[in-house]
Amino acid sequence: MSSISDISRFSVSDRAAERVAEIVAAQNRPAALRVAVLAGGCSGFQYKFELDEAAQPDDFVVETQGARVLVDPVSLDLLAGSQLDYTDELMGAHFTVRNPNATSGCGCGASFAID
Repeated sequence: MSSISDISRFSVSDRAAERVAEIVAAQNRPAALRVAVLAGGCSGFQYKFELDEAAQPDDFVVETQGARVLVDPVSLDLLAGSQLDYTDELMGAHFTVRNPNATSGCGCGASFAID
């Protein structure tokens, strides 16, 4: 497991860190938010967000403002330079990924394509 502060790889916005910390505190158990990229979705790849109690030895770990975010090595390749953010708008509140590698995406922002 590596705890790296190099934001050029993958970073977490202040809003996202605050929300992760709130969610974990409500769980009343140690946990982190795992961000993964899976094949599928309407554009080729889709983001997956879930709570995970333990980091894997090869996970990329971002720790900020009391929040931990985990990314597996395969997903990290597709998320290089990305930032996890949290939005709370009329359309709903959700985590989003600002991914400079995505060449297109679906309207809901849950899936993306890379050429």
